[in-house]
Amino acid sequence: MVTMIGGGQLARMTHQAAIALGQTLRVLAVTPEDPAAQVTPDVVLGAHDDLDALRRAAVGADALTFDHEHVPTEMLEKLIAEGVNVAPPPTALIHAQDKLVMRRRLAALGAPVPRFAAVTSPGDVDDFAAGSDTALVLKIVRGGYDGRGVTLARDIVHAREAAAEYLASGADVLVEEKVEMRRELAALVARSPFGQGAAWPVVQTVQRDGICVEVIAPAPDLADDVAGAAGGLALRLAEELGVVGVLAVELFETTDGGLLVNELAMRPHNSGHWSMDGARTSQFEQHLRAVLDYPLGETSPIAPVTVMANVLGAQETPTMSMDERVHHLFGRMPEAKVHLYGKGERPGRKIGHVNVLGAAWGSPDDAAYVAEVRERATRAAHWLSHAEWTDGWSGHR
Repeated sequence: MVTMIGGGQLARMTHQAAIALGQTLRVLAVTPEDPAAQVTPDVVLGAHDDLDALRRAAVGADALTFDHEHVPTEMLEKLIAEGVNVAPPPTALIHAQDKLVMRRRLAALGAPVPRFAAVTSPGDVDDFAAGSDTALVLKIVRGGYDGRGVTLARDIVHAREAAAEYLASGADVLVEEKVEMRRELAALVARSPFGQGAAWPVVQTVQRDGICVEVIAPAPDLADDVAGAAGGLALRLAEELGVVGVLAVELFETTDGGLLVNELAMRPHNSGHWSMDGARTSQFEQHLRAVLDYPLGETSPIAPVTVMANVLGAQETPTMSMDERVHHLFGRMPEAKVHLYGKGERPGRKIGHVNVLGAAWGSPDDAAYVAEVRERATRAAHWLSHAEWTDGWSGHR
């Protein structure tokens, strides 16, 4: 039996994988309505920062792992002292919790990262910017996600204002140079306690307003040496940091063809949802294999290209029910693989995703082929969000 801290969609999809492995996934959820709590029979209700709740959730588990990275590491250290198998361990997890710790450790390891500095006062922004005309990015060190806690400064005045606002809220802050990038990539790997590693193909992620809206697997038009460097870097970081389970390394591909590490996640990740239908082993099954120290699964893709499109809540929730929207989608696009999270709809909220696999004859280097798969995936996701077809099609005509 495995315990997962957090009852969100990642735990919900991990539960699906656990069933096939003959495992029970216990979740520590905040409410019975949390996505994972709706489907798994073993639910402990409580907060991730309540040591008693963590202890109750850990009883009898072969491994304790995470749906998110927000559990205080000092509590995890206490669980380890009490004999709980925490995977990944807090010594690794801290690098996904604290951006400044992560930046400093990666720099010490020689991994490529943007130029950065800690900010303890707005004046530190001026010192960092001195002698450079590069645009600046301000980030809170802990807790930001999906674009929250990140400010792309318009100018130095805006950067100082953002720093002052974050500091006034009690947050730790760092400043980075804005990267001139071609696109964003993600390298997803897994590592077991035995030390076995496995990597999926490097993917391209498409962001809108700080939220991942689309993933193309593998990343199209990516040079073999760059793909190899990205995958090798992710496997090396998993080893160096002592990760157990899935590690997602979010990367910038720079305009000159280089790579820079943006973020780390030590859990199943949005960039790996395509693997549920497009890879021999999904990230959710692989994460369970890793934390249980099973041999890892084959990660090769099933199709030349798989595209995942997130289903985001529309500004106005359609009057058509989600069940009816799914019915119409399958009537038009029976090949679409739908994954819904059991969440209420609200603007911009991730409520599900759709995976679409490309035909067997295609290639990720064929721009027209990739565009066709992308169009189908985003059309399906938009329909589920808005109950409208992006190409104007109507089943009543």
